[in-house]
Amino acid sequence: MDDPSESSPAPVIRRPEDRRAIIDRDPPSAIPPDPPPPPPSILETRLAKRRPPQSQAVMSLGDHLEELRTRFIHAIVGIGLFFLVSLYFGPTILNWLIWPVQRALRAEGLSPSLLATGMFETFFTYLKISTVGAILLGFPWILWQAWKFVAPGLYRYEQRFVTMLLPMSLILAILSSLFLYFVVLPVMLHFFVHFGATVSPEKAAIAPLPANVSLLSLPVLTADPPAPKPGDAWFNSELKELRLALSAPNGAVRIYSTALSTSTGIVLQPRIQEWVDSFLGLALAFAAGFQLPVVVLLLGWVGIVTPAFLAQYRKHALFVIAVIAALLTPPDPISMIILMAPLWLLYEFGIIMLRLFPASRLAGKARREADGEPAEG
Repeated sequence: MDDPSESSPAPVIRRPEDRRAIIDRDPPSAIPPDPPPPPPSILETRLAKRRPPQSQAVMSLGDHLEELRTRFIHAIVGIGLFFLVSLYFGPTILNWLIWPVQRALRAEGLSPSLLATGMFETFFTYLKISTVGAILLGFPWILWQAWKFVAPGLYRYEQRFVTMLLPMSLILAILSSLFLYFVVLPVMLHFFVHFGATVSPEKAAIAPLPANVSLLSLPVLTADPPAPKPGDAWFNSELKELRLALSAPNGAVRIYSTALSTSTGIVLQPRIQEWVDSFLGLALAFAAGFQLPVVVLLLGWVGIVTPAFLAQYRKHALFVIAVIAALLTPPDPISMIILMAPLWLLYEFGIIMLRLFPASRLAGKARREADGEPAEG
């Protein structure tokens, strides 16, 4: 007869006290192992994937504010360092800004000197240029600090959108400044300076010379002589100035000058502050206009427009671009056309970029990884 203990099934353990009784009665080897936990469902897997890391989950509002304060301080310190660099190169930047005006004035036979009518005008213009230069030089640093603050809270597919748009926006802003300085300004300034120099020409009377009268002859030079003596006079054709060397109280030779211009009833001499403000305003307007591809990509990614829609309403877009160009440029048709052409090309470039990089393609693989799904390929 078989032993009943060999054929009887193992006891079912339902309570801790039952398990304790079996441990006291049987050896540990006879205790059955605990059953494995059930596998997580697909919904639980996706929710676990969507949860932020533990370091982000336990980050309090105070920690966020502390991180924001740190990034803000880093950005301000960086801008301060760039401001010191801009102060050092401030005269060079100022000369670089007024050079297009001086070239346009020289081309019309006018004095290339700009006017300062206030005691503090030149100094505050110098500070304004240094401040704007510091912001422009430090803008990538500011973006980097903002990215370091925002990036930990974004998924990888969301980071791909940002890392594509920010460099594109920065490159377009740089291209807008170069286009304004080397293409738009020469044409625009030539039009306005030529108009101001010829709108009201002054005609002087012509009569024969009286007896025993001869004209004074001065040398015309393209540069000042190296060592003029007191009493020497000459005309500098580059500066459009009549220059005279006189003795200074300390014994040195000092050069005095007076600006000359062509015969016209209107003397055109721009103010330094007005020109710098105009240039900065135009630079800001052109930088905003050149962000058109970024705007097209954003509208396409959120589903407002499609490449087919943009191509269908191309004529309407051309009309809007013409209105924008008319508002951003001075009231002359040449400057308007010069701005319309690149804006139109940027509109077409935005359509091409939207076709090459739709939202589904840019975020597909990374979004599937964030959702816990296998990536294709």
